[in-house]
Amino acid sequence: MHAFSRRQFMAGSLAAAAVPLHADPLGMPIGCQTYPVREALGKDFPGTLKQLAGIGYKTIEMCSPPGYANAGYGALVSLKAAEMKKIIADAGLRCESCHYQFKELKENLDERIAFARELGLKQMVLSTFGLPNDAGMADWVRAAGDLNKIADKTRQAGIQTGFHNHNFEFREIDGVLVYDKLMGEFDAKLVKMQFQVAVISLGYRASTYMRKYPGRFLSLHLADWSAETKKQAPVGQGSVDWKELFAAAKTGGVKNYFVEQDMDALKAGYPYLHGLKA
Repeated sequence: MHAFSRRQFMAGSLAAAAVPLHADPLGMPIGCQTYPVREALGKDFPGTLKQLAGIGYKTIEMCSPPGYANAGYGALVSLKAAEMKKIIADAGLRCESCHYQFKELKENLDERIAFARELGLKQMVLSTFGLPNDAGMADWVRAAGDLNKIADKTRQAGIQTGFHNHNFEFREIDGVLVYDKLMGEFDAKLVKMQFQVAVISLGYRASTYMRKYPGRFLSLHLADWSAETKKQAPVGQGSVDWKELFAAAKTGGVKNYFVEQDMDALKAGYPYLHGLKA
């Protein structure tokens, strides 16, 4: 057995300490969206949060309990913001972002802002306009204008408004991609974008839009895609080039990111993200 001197041991220890074992992309804590685990949250809010923290996640993105009461968050409606904040903190997590429905932001904005401020949110993200499939571009433009007005009020409260895309925005109307049209209609300072990486299933790469619209992005929703099975895959096990994406995310201005997958995929994808130097 090779004998190490105390000096060699100390030098090796210092060198090891200087090199981080894990990087966490962009030097930001890895977060997850709670929507895919909403049934578990409804049954055991503290326990499910501790399970997420046990995997390694540091932050969560909530969904507004009143707005999502019929979508799995009904059991949390009775919680006051201070109570929710304490339960989240007791689990070893923090929450700075939350999804909202368009209707509640238009009809109960002051109440939602008050709750958000007490919860400690920095971001209020509109999950979708909820427009019908046959909506014309004028409908999209009108909705974008409404969100600009909402975002002006959240800004006055010190909270950034975000807009989350789905597949709906990646279709063309009269030869114009809806997403591009929205980017032209949103006030760049008032509304920042939360990009849903899962649209790679349609052939659209998040990195393309990070570079096309620098500084316009607030956050990312992470999910991978298997070209072989044509299904979602845990982060790091699909076709997304994550190093390229996170490099572009710096240009995009991304402030945080959330894995949006079920519990099994949350567990399977975390080690990859945690070890990714990007």
